[in-house]
Amino acid sequence: MGLWILRFLLFFICGVSGYYFAMSLSIAPLAGLWGLLGGLLTAASTFFLEQRVKKIPLKNLIGSLLGLFLGIMVANLVSNVLFSGLMNYQPTALPIYAALYGVCGYVGLRVGLKKGEEFHLAGWKSLSKGLPRGENAKILDTSVIIDGRIKDVAETGFVEGPLLIPQFVLGELQHIADSSDSIKRTRGKRGLEVLHHIQKQVDVEVRIVDTDYPMVKEVDAKLIELAKEVHGKIVTNDSNLNKVAQLQGIDVLNINELANALKPVVLPGEEMNVKILKEGKEAGQGVAYLDDGTMIVVDNGRKNIGRIVDVVVTSVLQTPAGRMIFARLKEENGRDARGKDYYPLENEL
Repeated sequence: MGLWILRFLLFFICGVSGYYFAMSLSIAPLAGLWGLLGGLLTAASTFFLEQRVKKIPLKNLIGSLLGLFLGIMVANLVSNVLFSGLMNYQPTALPIYAALYGVCGYVGLRVGLKKGEEFHLAGWKSLSKGLPRGENAKILDTSVIIDGRIKDVAETGFVEGPLLIPQFVLGELQHIADSSDSIKRTRGKRGLEVLHHIQKQVDVEVRIVDTDYPMVKEVDAKLIELAKEVHGKIVTNDSNLNKVAQLQGIDVLNINELANALKPVVLPGEEMNVKILKEGKEAGQGVAYLDDGTMIVVDNGRKNIGRIVDVVVTSVLQTPAGRMIFARLKEENGRDARGKDYYPLENEL
């Protein structure tokens, strides 16, 4: 309510000032009306400029102001050195000075706006509510929220510091949840439910931050900018975001890497009891799975599809996508999986 009162006062003051200014310059009947319209247009331009400036990050705004100041200083220096003699020739000096100050000011403004992205405002108080600095903050991206495992990790208490949910990530989740594609819609709704579950956890601090970067289009790039600003870590399972963030010196916590690290160690020669679920890619192979989703490829296991069998691990392959275990049937053609002779108990009696 107070904001609208201030805006009304702005339009009122500008309109009245424009009216009396025009009347002071001319006694024409319509002069006051044109002055009033000019004042209202000035107030509207001020309001539009306010909306644009609010969207510019603080570091870019500081950089642009410094650049503008330096540009005007350079213009003043050049004008005093090269064009000081033109002061007595007003018709010639005015356009030259206007062009010089305009060009130098514009160049300084643009360069400062671009170079402002390189500023690191560590230790400054943020103008955005809930934006921590130096608190070991973890920034969640869209993929890790939809994945859902972050809520289980948070419940264990291993995650230190506040979990930051940027407003632009929430917007992306909402867009996915409203998608016409049923699969995307389900994934978006799942992500929103995961966030709701995390917020209910007593020992987990969740903060929704409004910080945005209008000049940055991609959500991943915005996450990197936010991580730079708060000196936090990005939590994700997106391998591409992982690589890009690490190239820019941002710490990344990858949920997939954590899951692979927590899988039980399996060594060649160990025996396992698994259920063959389907056939493999190669002839005669069968495929089984551990409880954590690890795939086990069993040689000559195709004939046992649907059965629970004992197998012996022959090798373990670690890939970027996860881990694969290769095994052979423990009892196969009179020999066990390690190649030793096998004799049934009744033949030994």
